[in-house]
Amino acid sequence: MSQGQVQIQKTEQKQVQTVSQQQLLQAMLTELPVNQLIDRINTEMDDNPALEVSADDNVDDIDNSLYDTSDDAVEPSGDNNADDYEARTEKEDRQTALDDALISIGRDDEDLPVYQGSQRDVDYGTTQSFHDQLIEQMNETELSPLQAKVMEYLIGSLDDDGLLRKSADDIADELAIYNNIYVSEEEIETVVKILQQFDPPGVGARSLQECLLIQIRRRDTTLLTRRMEAVVADYFDDFTKNHWERIRSSLQMTKDETDEVNVELRHLNPKPGASMNDTVGRSMEQITPDFIVDTQDDGSVTFTLNNGEVPDLCISRSFTDLLKEYQSKENVSRSTSDALLYAKTKVESAQRFINAVKMRHRTLSLTMSAIIHWQHQFFVDGEESSLRPMRLKDISDKTGLGISTISRVSNSKYALTKWGIFPLRHFFSDAYVSEGGEEMSTREIKAALKDLIDNEDKSSPLSDEALCRLLAERGYPIARRTVSKYREMLGIPVKRFRKS
Repeated sequence: MSQGQVQIQKTEQKQVQTVSQQQLLQAMLTELPVNQLIDRINTEMDDNPALEVSADDNVDDIDNSLYDTSDDAVEPSGDNNADDYEARTEKEDRQTALDDALISIGRDDEDLPVYQGSQRDVDYGTTQSFHDQLIEQMNETELSPLQAKVMEYLIGSLDDDGLLRKSADDIADELAIYNNIYVSEEEIETVVKILQQFDPPGVGARSLQECLLIQIRRRDTTLLTRRMEAVVADYFDDFTKNHWERIRSSLQMTKDETDEVNVELRHLNPKPGASMNDTVGRSMEQITPDFIVDTQDDGSVTFTLNNGEVPDLCISRSFTDLLKEYQSKENVSRSTSDALLYAKTKVESAQRFINAVKMRHRTLSLTMSAIIHWQHQFFVDGEESSLRPMRLKDISDKTGLGISTISRVSNSKYALTKWGIFPLRHFFSDAYVSEGGEEMSTREIKAALKDLIDNEDKSSPLSDEALCRLLAERGYPIARRTVSKYREMLGIPVKRFRKS
């Protein structure tokens, strides 16, 4: 009786572990944009001989019945021809980039870059990638075999800005689950510190603050750099809010000294990854959209997943035949039993991966369909004012998917539309509810506020009170303190600093 209970307990534990592995794998693949998904598939096929590309090199179509497309005539397109895209952008200088980064601290990702222009003929070029540049530096660094594996994973985990947004704890879990690499958080931190010594300065930082500190500490130690480090390390909150008078008083600097520190800090680069991409010839034009959205003249909107070179995966016939052969035998040798266990493990792992890829397709389709339903008018006219308030929870409720899943889909995915290439986060915004109970998009209000300030008489700029009245006349009855808040979020200074 006792032995039976132990056996059942082990079976349940194995089953729970398998479900947990499947969920983690699905979550990870859902978060990946299409280019990184292809890399992940290639890595998985290298590691698992039971997983291979099927003879039919086309990805299975998603079952359109899995999501509703009746409200606004939104349905997936059958056309997967998405070879080239164009996105026209201008390079931001470092000061503007740093200002934008500071303004965005503590906010949701409302103002991710948008690449205007709908032409689809882009030459992606053959220059060395940001990832390749870092791998090259890794190969020139003295690392143990284990450290090299961890370093390669860290480099693959960097975002487009060259920052490492994952915690050591999460990285340790991912290395163990997906790569069978078991390292402690302390060992990961050691490799992160080595990565942070790579060029460009600031790469591998976990936050904007750490990114700036790394760059400062790479400079020669002088009175100026010590002051810069003190501002970023000890007065970062004041720095982000531009409270230079408070900083000057705390550090007992003169106005000229304060101005010098401010100017030098503005020369730092908040996006080392973006700067390296520019250096090696990779601009924002190389963003590959995960969704292709088409708007017809009659106002109907269709979309298709951009599967790029994602192959159709299957289980190796040799492995399945091996399992059938072994399972048909009653008595097997020890070596045969070991071979059977190996084949069974690899087949199960391959099947989990195939299922996770299919689930990713379904999840992305559900999410994009719901977004188009919600923001249908924007996809028709391309006007910012047409964007309705939309939260992660709204799309979660519409699709039945968890909020965390919607967040993963939205964080790093882009959609190619008639009006340009947009990050999915662009379509999300909170709602402002007026005293009369009217719900308005905060992005729409900000756009109206910016338009008023852009067109004001710079010899006599508008006060927040005046802006409040003019917004009310345009149909946005918001409080003066809300005007001040949105103006600060847009990075627009107060009236006296706008006068010219």
